[in-house]
Amino acid sequence: MKPTRIKNISKITREPLSANEIDDLVPLPPPYDRVEDQPGWKQLTGEQREAYACDLDGVVALSLPKPKNAEEEKQVVDSFVSGLRKLLSKENNWTFLQPLTLTLDYCARCQTCAQSCPVYQESGGNEIYRPTYRSEIFRRLVKKYTKRGGALLAKLKREDIDLNWTTISRLYELSYRCTMCRRCAQACPMGLDNGLITHELRKLFSQELGWAPRELHEKGTVQQLTVGSSTGMKPAVVRDNISFMDEDLSEELGIKIETPWDVEGADVLLIHNAGEILAWPENPAAFAIILNAAGVKWTLSSEAPAYDGVNYGLFYDDFQLARIVTRHMEVAKKLGVKKVIMGECGHQHKAMMTIADRILTGNLNIPRESSLTFIEDIVASGRIALDPSRNDFPVTLHDPCNIVRNLGIVEPQRRILRKICPRFREMEPHGVNNYCCGGGGGAAIMSQHNFKDWRVSVSGRMKFRQILEAFSDSPGPEIKKYVCAPCSNCKGQIRDIFEYYGAQEKSGLTYGGLVELIVNAMPEIKTPYIKWDVT
Repeated sequence: MKPTRIKNISKITREPLSANEIDDLVPLPPPYDRVEDQPGWKQLTGEQREAYACDLDGVVALSLPKPKNAEEEKQVVDSFVSGLRKLLSKENNWTFLQPLTLTLDYCARCQTCAQSCPVYQESGGNEIYRPTYRSEIFRRLVKKYTKRGGALLAKLKREDIDLNWTTISRLYELSYRCTMCRRCAQACPMGLDNGLITHELRKLFSQELGWAPRELHEKGTVQQLTVGSSTGMKPAVVRDNISFMDEDLSEELGIKIETPWDVEGADVLLIHNAGEILAWPENPAAFAIILNAAGVKWTLSSEAPAYDGVNYGLFYDDFQLARIVTRHMEVAKKLGVKKVIMGECGHQHKAMMTIADRILTGNLNIPRESSLTFIEDIVASGRIALDPSRNDFPVTLHDPCNIVRNLGIVEPQRRILRKICPRFREMEPHGVNNYCCGGGGGAAIMSQHNFKDWRVSVSGRMKFRQILEAFSDSPGPEIKKYVCAPCSNCKGQIRDIFEYYGAQEKSGLTYGGLVELIVNAMPEIKTPYIKWDVT
């Protein structure tokens, strides 16, 4: 792989700055080691190359149109500089100004972070994916355009970067080659956060230039705020879907499943990622079975947007995040619930707990708890009967970054699995050192052009190797194996990885949440709850 210098980011070229090559990627173990057996990457068409900015790495995630003329290009550059200055002002960056300035000022350039980044490592060391590559460009631009004498110092120190359309469009795509797992921040001896640089770049593009992925903005936060859910489901539709699910599974399992709605004064308001209702309805149904069996006074809300815990603003725009989380808590306050429980969704945890602490003050500061700790209390209390022999198959656990590394919720889910899954084994490394699924930062729902090929082949590669290694004692398809992933976005990414490589057929792999395993262990459920053909 050719070395790529930082100043080349602004160099106008016919070819990508640093294209991906499958032969450069870290090899997978058999039977996935033959490149010729893999689907391969979609090639961009001539029309796509003509229409969109695609000169970073040969991958297009964002469909950014090229400027029509020099005047339009100048407007982009001016807006970018304006956005840089706002990021560094306390009046305009109320969320992350202090950690941002610390990260900009104190990087020792030791490159320790690079060894922790699964994207950089699995790409075979593609320089543009090094966590400090993106950050160093950003740092130089901040110094040049926001510091007194910055332009002159940049030339004297030979750190000058030409800020043109090519630089900005490449930075835009590059900000979506990081999954914001923040493993690099954990490894940094100075405690600096290159994942935050990614976030702030995305924020600048959204808030100053109006640039954001369609999946996160138009079909994400905007749709959620106007319709009620990023899935497009309106209140009546979500109630119909849950009602159908309750009826269907009640008949199949031989028990009555009933989901309560809009119960005023309930002990618990449960908010799912609404994607679960459409893609994996067995997950919200499992919650209903467990909470009803344990005698919890709980409810779902049918008021928009409180039936969907998704908050894609977390990934790219602080204002959108604040609008959604405020609406969630206004509904909780209206119902008068004692507590809000977050379903199996990692970014919902981070948005509603870590970040929302800066937003939800006064009477909107309603207690919030992870479903992992809440469900563990139920399991540990003995309120539901469990038979671990019903889960006598190999199980491993994926740690969602936003739940485990960010919030430090490491052991509750493990104590449950040790209790109900006799063949549970860990991935290595795991816990707070675990690797991202490769779909973090919103990537799991982005599939435009050839971006899906990139996220399953590059950003998800480390996770796939981890899963295969966890089951290396039974690699073939004859023994069914379960990857427990208590996060909706992670499940979507793992589903795509398994489909891409044919992992169900070749290795007998399936995936699902934590509560499904609990229900599968309940003796009163006559039919096995785990389905082995979900991919």
